[in-house]
Amino acid sequence: STISKNSLKTSLLQLECHFTWTLLKEHVSLESLEETILNHIKFFGESKIRDYNILSYVCHLRNSNEEALRYLRKAEEAIQQQHPGEVDRRSIVTWGNYAWIYYYMQRYEEARTYISKVENSCKKLSSTAHGKIQLPEIYAEQGWALLRFGRNYFERAKNCFENALKSDPDNPDFYSGYAVAMYRLEGVAQHYGDEKTPCLEALKRAVELNPNDTATAALLALELQRLRRSNEGERYIEEGLQKTPNYPIFLRHAANFYRKKGDVNKAVEILQKALALTPNSVVLHHQLGLCYKFKVFLLKRRSYIPQEEIENFIQLAIFHIKTVIDKKPVFFSAYTDLANTYALGERYEEAEEVFQEVLQRKDLPCDDKQQIYFHYGNFLYYDMKSDSKAIKCYIEALKIENDCYARRKSSGIVESLLKQKIESGLGDATDIGTLGLIHNLNGKKQEAIECYERAIALDPSKEEFLNALAELQLSI
Repeated sequence: STISKNSLKTSLLQLECHFTWTLLKEHVSLESLEETILNHIKFFGESKIRDYNILSYVCHLRNSNEEALRYLRKAEEAIQQQHPGEVDRRSIVTWGNYAWIYYYMQRYEEARTYISKVENSCKKLSSTAHGKIQLPEIYAEQGWALLRFGRNYFERAKNCFENALKSDPDNPDFYSGYAVAMYRLEGVAQHYGDEKTPCLEALKRAVELNPNDTATAALLALELQRLRRSNEGERYIEEGLQKTPNYPIFLRHAANFYRKKGDVNKAVEILQKALALTPNSVVLHHQLGLCYKFKVFLLKRRSYIPQEEIENFIQLAIFHIKTVIDKKPVFFSAYTDLANTYALGERYEEAEEVFQEVLQRKDLPCDDKQQIYFHYGNFLYYDMKSDSKAIKCYIEALKIENDCYARRKSSGIVESLLKQKIESGLGDATDIGTLGLIHNLNGKKQEAIECYERAIALDPSKEEFLNALAELQLSI
C-alpha cells in the first residue's frame, strides 16, 4: 500500500549510505568511474569494503541492480575478513545500500529487513540513534565517495574528513583523505580562482602517519614543486618508484611531476608503463596527450623544425585527448587541450569545431565555460589574427563573474586592444561603447559612464549603449 511505501521511503532517507549522500551522476562518467574503482581494488586492496560499496551505487546508477547486489555481497565478505569482531558497526553503509537497492527493485520486504538490521546495529552502538549514527569511519567513507564524484564535492569531502578526525585525530586513512581533499581544493583554486587552501602541512602529516602510502607522498611532492621546492619533492617521487613501481595511481602523479619539471621523456616513459597496467584510464590518456602536445611545443621552438616528428606527436596527442573525451564527456578542460593541439598543428578548422561543439553543451558549468571562452579568445587572437572575434569571446569570459586568471587576462587583453585602437584614432562608437562595457563588467562605473557618453555623442543611434547608460545612472 502507498502508506507503508511512504513510511518505507521515510526510513530509507534516515540511512547513512551512498543513496543519501547526494552523489549526482551528471558530474561523472559512470563508465570511467567504474573503471577507476576496479583498478583501485586490483592495485590497492586495502579499501575493498569502501570500493565495493561505491561500485554497487555506480551499478545502480547504470540501472544494473543485480550487479549492484553482487558487489554488496563482496563488501560483506570483505567486512567478515577485515573486521570479524565488528561486523554490525562496519556494515551500516553496506546494509543501507542493500535496503535502497531492494527498494528500487520493488522487493520491499527485503528492504525492510535491511533497514531493521541498520536500526538494531545503531541501537547497540548508541541508545538514541535510529538509522543515523555519527561514526568516524562512516564520515570517512562518505568523504572518499565524495572525492570520487569530482570537484563539486571536494569542499564537502574535506568537511567529512574533519568530522572523522575529531574522534580519531591520528587515523592514517582519515588523514590521507583530509590531505587529498585539501590538495584537490588547492588545485581547483589555482585553476578556477577560488579561495586558496594551503595543503602542505596536511600532506606532510598524512605522509608521516602513513609512510607506505606513496600516492599521497607523490601529492606532497607535487605540492612542494608548486611551491618551487622541486628538489625536496623529487625525493618522495624517487622513493615511491622504489617502493611501488607498479602502482598506477602513484605512477600517474610521478609522471605529472616530471612533466611539470620539463622532463617530458621521463614522464612519457612512466605513463606508458602505467597505461600498460590500466589501459582504459582516462587520466593517463589525458596526461600522455599533454606530454605529446608539450613535445610539439618544444620542437616548434627550434631553428630547424623536424616536420615529420611534429606531425607524429600531434597525431599522438590528438589520439590520447580524443580518447579522454570519448570515455569521459564531462572532462571539459580536455576539449580546450584538443582544440589547442589542433591549433599547434595549424589545423584551424578542426580547432574551431571543437570550441563550437563544447560551448553548445547544455551541461557546461559556468567556470568551465569561462575558461573555454578565454582559450577560444586566445585562439582567435593569436592564431586567427581576428581581433574583433577575439574581443567577443573575451567579453563572454568577462560576463562570468568568477574572478580568476582567465577573467583577469581576458579583461587585460580586451582593454589594451580597444585603448590602442581608440588612441590611434581608428576607434569608432562601437569600440568606445565596448570599452564602457568592459569597465562596467569590472565594476568601474564612472569610467563606464564616460565611455558610454562618448560613444553616444559619436553615434546617437546606438540603442544598447543608451540603455546601458540609463541602467548605470539608475544604479549609482
